Amino acid sequence: MPNMAPKKVPMPEQEPDVRNHNFEEVAQGYTEKMAVEEATRCLNCKNKPCVSGCPVNVRIPEFIAKVAEGNFAEAYKIVTSTNALPAICGRVCPQENQCEGKCVRGIKGEPVAIGRLERFVADWYMANCTEKAKRPQSNGHKVAIIGAGPAGLSCAGSLAQKGFEVTIFEAFHTAGGVLVYGIPEFRLPKEKVVAKEIEKLKELGVNIMTDMVMGKVLSIDELFDEMGFEAVFVGTGAGLPNFMKIPGEDLLGVYSANEYLTRINLMKAYQEGYDTPINHCDDIAVVGGGNVAMDAARCAKRMGAKNVYIVYRRSMDELPARAEEVHHAIEEGIEFRLLTNPVQILGDENGVVRAIECVKMELGEPDASGRRRPVPVEGSNFEIPVESVIMSIGTSPNPLIRSTTPGLEANRHGCLVADDHAATTREGVFAGGDAVTGAATVILAMGAGKTAAESIEQYILSKQN
Repeated sequence: MPNMAPKKVPMPEQEPDVRNHNFEEVAQGYTEKMAVEEATRCLNCKNKPCVSGCPVNVRIPEFIAKVAEGNFAEAYKIVTSTNALPAICGRVCPQENQCEGKCVRGIKGEPVAIGRLERFVADWYMANCTEKAKRPQSNGHKVAIIGAGPAGLSCAGSLAQKGFEVTIFEAFHTAGGVLVYGIPEFRLPKEKVVAKEIEKLKELGVNIMTDMVMGKVLSIDELFDEMGFEAVFVGTGAGLPNFMKIPGEDLLGVYSANEYLTRINLMKAYQEGYDTPINHCDDIAVVGGGNVAMDAARCAKRMGAKNVYIVYRRSMDELPARAEEVHHAIEEGIEFRLLTNPVQILGDENGVVRAIECVKMELGEPDASGRRRPVPVEGSNFEIPVESVIMSIGTSPNPLIRSTTPGLEANRHGCLVADDHAATTREGVFAGGDAVTGAATVILAMGAGKTAAESIEQYILSKQN
C-alpha cells in the first residue's frame, strides 16, 4: 500500500541566519531513509500525469518505484535514459509548475517530491558509483553545438548517446552557461554538481571547446564549409541584459543582474583569494521579481550587505519567482518593497549611487500577460537610500550569431525563429532554449535541446536516403 502521508518528507536545510552568511548549499538533500519514505508516497498512476508535465519526459513513476525498493542505481539509469543532467534538474527545475503540478497526490495534500527524489538519485550515483559512461560507437556524422548551457548540453548528450560526433563551442572559459555564471553556488554547486554532470557528457565523447566566441572566431558557414559539420545547433541563451532606460543607470554602482551574478559565480568574487572587482556595500536595491532577482538579492546578502531590497512594481501574488526562492529570500532577511517602481537612480557628486527614487503603484486591469497592470500613484514619489542597484528585468539573445549568419532570421525581440522541431530558417541550422524563447527555465531549454537532437538525427539521416 502507498504511504498516504499528506505532506512531503521535509528537506533538511541550513538555518536562515547561518546560510545567509555563506555560499554553501541551502538544501542539504535527502538521506536514503528519507528518499525511500518519500518514494512510497507515489501512487504509480497508470496514466502518469507527472510525465506529461516534464519537458524531457523523465519516466517518473518508474524511477520512483526503484527508489522505494532501495534500488538507487537502477533509478538513476531510468532517469538518465531521458535526462542528461538530473542532479541539476533536481535542484533548479520549477517542479511545482511542471511534474509536481500534475501529481495526483497534490489534489488532497502535497505532491510527491519528484525533484528532491531526482536530486537524491543523481547525488547518490555520483557518490557511490565510479563507473564511467560507455562511449557509443561513432556513426560517422559530425554535429556542432554553439553554447554549453542547458540547451546545448542536453542536445549534445542526446546526440552523443546515438553515436554522433559532437563538438560544443563555448564563449566562456568554463562550460555550463547560466548553470555556472547565473545560478548561485548555494542553489547549484559548480564543482560538486555541474562539473561532474558535464564530465559525464565528455565520457560519452562530447568535445567541448571553450573561449570560442562564435561569430567572431568562427562563423556558422565555416563550421559547414571548412570543418565538415553536417548540422549546427544554436543554444546561445539570452545573456544580453535589459535596462529600464531611466536616469542614473550609468552611475557607478549600477549593475545588470547578469554582470553581478557572473562576477560572483563564474569569477568567484565570493571566495577568498580572488580579486574580482565588485561593489561591497551596506544597502542594495534589486529591481525585478523573477528567480534571477532572488538570486542577486540573496547573493548580495551573503556578500555582506545589511539591507537588501527587492523592488517590484506588482504585488506578491504576481511575483514570477518560484515560491521556494521567495520563501528562502524572506527567511534570509531580504526586504520586499512591493507595488513600487523606480523612476530614477540618484548619485552623489562623484557619480556614485546614493539612492533610488521610486513611485508607489496600484494594480489596475489585467494586461496582455494576464496580470493586473501596475499604475503609478500620482505624487507618491519617495527615495530608498542605497549604494548599489542591480537591474533584473530580463535579458535578450546576443545578436552576434544572427548578424553573422546569412539566412538566419530573428523576430522583433531578437530571438531566433525556429519551428516546433527546432529548425531555423537556415537549412541545417537548428536552435532552442532562450535563444529562441527569450529567458525561460533550465528544464525548458533542456527540452528544446532534446527536441533539436531528434530533429538533427532525422535531418542528417534523411540526406543519406
